[in-house]
Amino acid sequence: MTGDPVGTLLLASAAAFLLALLSAVAGFGGGVLLLPVFTALFGLRVAVPMLTLTQVSSNAFRVWFNRRELHWPLIGWFALGAVPLAVAGGLLLAHAPLGPLKRLLGAFLIGVVIWRRRNPHPRKPADRSFTAVGAASGLGSALLGSVGPLTAPFFLAYGLTRAAYIGTEAAGALTMHLSKIAAYGAGDLLTGRVLLFGVALTPATLAGTWVGKAIVGRISDRLFVLLVEAGLVAAGVLFLIGS
Repeated sequence: MTGDPVGTLLLASAAAFLLALLSAVAGFGGGVLLLPVFTALFGLRVAVPMLTLTQVSSNAFRVWFNRRELHWPLIGWFALGAVPLAVAGGLLLAHAPLGPLKRLLGAFLIGVVIWRRRNPHPRKPADRSFTAVGAASGLGSALLGSVGPLTAPFFLAYGLTRAAYIGTEAAGALTMHLSKIAAYGAGDLLTGRVLLFGVALTPATLAGTWVGKAIVGRISDRLFVLLVEAGLVAAGVLFLIGS
């Protein structure tokens, strides 16, 4: 961590604002971009729980702003798989080899976009299948800090767009991130400074979410899906080159 706490907080706040803005527009992606910034500022083992605290506030605000469009059955099935695997991944964070998992996830995300281009009208997944989606997301997120792009293809294939997609995905992710925080606490990764910075970044997160919500209300469903697919490719590339 740098020697200037004020300068570090300003940099982290600017990054958190962009995280919330991007996530509010595309439903994901901010965490993937924010992790390298937090790693440079705080170190990897601190960056992951710090990012999780920021994602809690970001997802909570997205749930609130889109609360009228939430699809509760999907949230329940997602949480059923995400919560236990997020806890397990959080306890494994200090020991797991992260490089191979990042490369696999990056290749998967790019492959998903290619598959969607070749199959523009995929079969709608069953509600219960989101338990497996939540499990994979919970484990990967606890180890890598953010795998929000992993869930996007499944919510899109279900038929959710804009507010329904953003709010429902955020609600599922919120259950996962809260579980990760409990696991990080049990693993002594939540220090007083980590918690302090997490609280201090909340105003920037709220501002970014509010601006993003205003933007997403002005774009078409087609443009929204294109933005999400572009984000999937970018996230996949970042995972591949950053591993």
